[in-house]
Amino acid sequence: MDCSGSSENTRADFEKLTVSFVLVLTLFFLAGCARTPMKSSLEPAFQTPLASIHYTIQAGAFSDMENALGFTDKLRRQGLDAYHFIDASGLYKIRFGNFASRTDANNRAKKLLSQRIINDFYVVAFENYSTADLRNKILRTADNFIGMPYRWGGASAEKGFDCSGLTMTVYQLNGLELPRSSQGQWKAGVSVRRSRLKKGDLVFFHTAGIGKISHVGIYDGNGQFIHAPGRGKEVKRTSLNNRYFNKKYAGAKTYF
Repeated sequence: MDCSGSSENTRADFEKLTVSFVLVLTLFFLAGCARTPMKSSLEPAFQTPLASIHYTIQAGAFSDMENALGFTDKLRRQGLDAYHFIDASGLYKIRFGNFASRTDANNRAKKLLSQRIINDFYVVAFENYSTADLRNKILRTADNFIGMPYRWGGASAEKGFDCSGLTMTVYQLNGLELPRSSQGQWKAGVSVRRSRLKKGDLVFFHTAGIGKISHVGIYDGNGQFIHAPGRGKEVKRTSLNNRYFNKKYAGAKTYF
């Protein structure tokens, strides 16, 4: 029996079968890739929960904004994460630090007192609130800033109160450590659809060009947000449907 022709036919059939299998496998993976959604360049590479502030130090109360700015800047030069705000009394107060216990906060404050970096202090403890209560508190806090000049409470006396300085301060006053920059705040949050926004969520905009988060505000629950628009302007409430901000809208983040 001549087996050479049969062997060649078998080899040819096997090669055809192999090619067909590879082709089918390739198409399968291509189809799978086609169904995989591409990530937006604005999406963060990671998401982390916000740390809670348990105890913080309040040092200094001023009736004059310039004095509050100067003292805040002094503390920052000492490496302290100081920020200031205006409370119901109309006084500008300064806070800094996140301590696990009242004892830790007291010890740190007493050391700063002995070094004459601060002249007085008060340890503030944060309560635990339900998510709904916390959202309402954040909004009430943000509402208190409306009308304040842009430069009022920023990272320094030179930079003034920029958009992320507002959101950071509002969150800190409610016991949550929010990153300083708008991009850092974007990365720390969990994405939320515009249709599912809730009070206290942060809304972000790419005012400096597509692909770069450059502005942030606090959603107020009524289709509007509270933000620090820019130098020379006051903190105010603006509609998300505003022609400019609607066009620049990048997304929203929640932290609860």
